[in-house]
Amino acid sequence: MLNKERIETVLDKIRPAIQSDGGDVELVNIREDNVVEVRLTGACKGCPMATLTLKAGIERIIKEEIPEVKEVVSVK
Repeated sequence: MLNKERIETVLDKIRPAIQSDGGDVELVNIREDNVVEVRLTGACKGCPMATLTLKAGIERIIKEEIPEVKEVVSVK
């Protein structure tokens, strides 16, 4: 079962790297189909590299730590 605390623990590991570039990531929702919705903020919002950060960084790390996660998507 996915819960907010498990996702937040992983996001807390990722945040320093994102914050060092002037951005941040916040958990918005965990859907019933195990898709995690996040919002990129700060410098990440609208950055051309945001999709790469989301998929190659955030999603990869979350899925490594919590294999039940099917996908991580960005919402506004």
